[in-house]
Amino acid sequence: MKIGDKVRLIGIPPDANDDETLQTRTLFEKCLGKTFAIAGLETVEGLPYQLVQLEVGDVVGKDAYSKTIWVEPEYLQPETTR
Repeated sequence: MKIGDKVRLIGIPPDANDDETLQTRTLFEKCLGKTFAIAGLETVEGLPYQLVQLEVGDVVGKDAYSKTIWVEPEYLQPETTR
């Protein structure tokens, strides 16, 4: 996967939860099954893979860049162009 690739969110990490300030799980649920362009990749010490940045604000009626989720590649499916 690389920046600009289109991917579909096909799962929600089990540790994605809502709290008083962030509605993380709710945002993931709204994004589930939708396709996004990869906005960034981040290496995190101790992880054998990069986290994938998706800009998802349009799902909640805002500019795409206004809401971001970081997700493990296992919850994404590459979208192929036909």
